[in-house]
Amino acid sequence: MGPLKGVKIIEIAGIGPVPHAGMMLADMGAEVIRVDRAVGMAGSLAMDRPFDILGRGRKSIRVNLKDPEGIEVVYRLMETADAVLEGFRPGVMERLGLGPDEVLARCPQIVYARMTGWGQEGPLANTVGHDINYIALGGVLGAIGPKDEKPTIPLNLVGDFGGGGMLLWGGVMGGIIESMKSGKGQVVDVAMLDGAAILMAANYGMHAQGLWSEGRGTNFIDGGSHFYQTYECSDGEYISVGAFEPQFYADLMKRGGFDAEDPLFKQQFNKENWPKCQEIVAAKFITKTRDEWTALLEQSDICFAPVLSMDEAPKHPHNVARKVFAERDGWMQPSPAPRFSRTVEEVQCPTPVSGVDTRQVLEENGFDQTEIDALIAKNSVAGPIEDDSAAA
Repeated sequence: MGPLKGVKIIEIAGIGPVPHAGMMLADMGAEVIRVDRAVGMAGSLAMDRPFDILGRGRKSIRVNLKDPEGIEVVYRLMETADAVLEGFRPGVMERLGLGPDEVLARCPQIVYARMTGWGQEGPLANTVGHDINYIALGGVLGAIGPKDEKPTIPLNLVGDFGGGGMLLWGGVMGGIIESMKSGKGQVVDVAMLDGAAILMAANYGMHAQGLWSEGRGTNFIDGGSHFYQTYECSDGEYISVGAFEPQFYADLMKRGGFDAEDPLFKQQFNKENWPKCQEIVAAKFITKTRDEWTALLEQSDICFAPVLSMDEAPKHPHNVARKVFAERDGWMQPSPAPRFSRTVEEVQCPTPVSGVDTRQVLEENGFDQTEIDALIAKNSVAGPIEDDSAAA
């Protein structure tokens, strides 16, 4: 089992960064109990589909969070938990009776991790938003894209997952480690805005030194240079080159057949030359297919990789050898990461059907059969969403 074996997490079901953090905690061996909301006992926030990769590794219990007895069920689960994850707008958990003050009063050991877009306070705290908005305000979106064109949307990786789910995962881990020392829990305020901004720390550092200009596509690692760039090949596919260190740049000049003594190329960081250099390098790379360039350059020191699609990436020999992806439950998906040498990380189980573990979770947390039957009869909790009668 993974390094978090013995750690218990209560995840109030949500979307995006919360299940992403829950997946990573489960992959590391934590017991993650997902509390799926039973809305009129006919629906849930969680996706009951096997390809919901973010939901893997959980146990699922359906709870009516509008019912006092359902809320009491959640409290009893949290009494022996190390952390709780929630991703609602500020004030929602308080209105449910599950706010941090109430929870910490009853469960003083718990790390109460709150995931929002804008944070718990500030003028925008109670407004809606999505990844694109958080990275826009954090200075990220405005820095990504070609020169003189509109910003390029980097999927929803920077706000939702890099600046959201992974920041939540790290915050929870920090809180749990401190709680193990002090015996006291605390609130962890995680905002995708904060995460997007902190991912830009190095860029802000370069900006402060005058090494980074405000214009998109004008800097050495934002597509402005010829040595950190993607290039089209003769088959319409693309390759990536990242040769900004002098020794790697020298190898690019040599293997690409460029004249390293040409003033255009010799002054590597002369921005005035970059557009012309890009034209020359692009004209070279479009003479061969992506596979031909890969065969020539993949083992070189120019910092090279072919640009692969989601279908192609799992088949690349390096990804196969390292088992970066694996087919589980009929779906290709990323493997757990990071890797541990002794307490090995693993996918604990497929994505559960909402409510499939309701009885088991209650039994394991001290509820007797009479209590469980009564809770189900009152619709305070429910079994599998596709077959409520099976839980009765």
